[in-house]
Amino acid sequence: MKKVFGHLACFGAYTIFGFNIIVCRDLSNLALISPLGLFCFRAAGATLLFWLVSLFMPKEKVEPKDFPKIFCASMLGLFFTQLTFLKASTVATPLDISIINAITPIFTMFVAAIVLKEPITLKKAGGVVMSFCGIIFLILNTVRAVSGGVTETKPLGIVLTVLNSLFFACYLGIFKPLISKYNVITFMKWMFLFSAVVAIPFDIRELVRLDMTVMPARYLYELGFIILFSTFIAYFLIPIGQKTLRPTVISLYGYLQPIIATVVGILMGMDRLSWQKVVAAVLVFTGVVLVNKSRARSKD
Repeated sequence: MKKVFGHLACFGAYTIFGFNIIVCRDLSNLALISPLGLFCFRAAGATLLFWLVSLFMPKEKVEPKDFPKIFCASMLGLFFTQLTFLKASTVATPLDISIINAITPIFTMFVAAIVLKEPITLKKAGGVVMSFCGIIFLILNTVRAVSGGVTETKPLGIVLTVLNSLFFACYLGIFKPLISKYNVITFMKWMFLFSAVVAIPFDIRELVRLDMTVMPARYLYELGFIILFSTFIAYFLIPIGQKTLRPTVISLYGYLQPIIATVVGILMGMDRLSWQKVVAAVLVFTGVVLVNKSRARSKD
């Protein structure tokens, strides 16, 4: 039953992440707040919500030796992950971001090989090479892309999205024992507090000058969505899955993102489907399938 809740939690979180790609892209197009400013709002809002909820939960003491570990988890799972994603959303289309994020399970596999000593087989290596070729193919075609009615992805957007996947894979693979040790609310309230304390001083000038009263209602609604759903609820659900599921299994739920982001992005006119993107997606997903088939057989 615990695994069922873990799967449901991951399904819910990654469904939210799929919509989050679209919402963050729309916020980026308005260019009212910088990517760092958006992260500060997310971190501060989630910190407030998690600490408020913790007041109604049984008190749980964190061992002093675990605070440095939670800080590192905060940097990998929140600070660097969200900054690279939010910046990428300003220079990459939702479809391209979701295609590249599909390689997260492969990065997770490498982390598991280092941390959990899982073997890397020839099929796994072949899958990695195929997915890498898909990313390179996407890069070569976006370099030549001509801006039109739809914003095209820039090479920097691809680099940032790859880094985003790498950071999150490291978070999933390295900190599972630590996450399993504490209650979800306890762990996340410290995670977001650390990330907010690090981020806000870097953006304090923008935050002080920001006038929320002149922002359109649509922007405020979308900002509320990423704070409440994409940050508080999604990051509440992910640790539930981490407690019962293996890191690679969790990362596989990332496949929901390209489905949601592609459909919604195209319907909203924020992206377009080309044969180059289809080829890149096929290469990336085929590589990921090879990696996970190899992993499944190695467990038997």
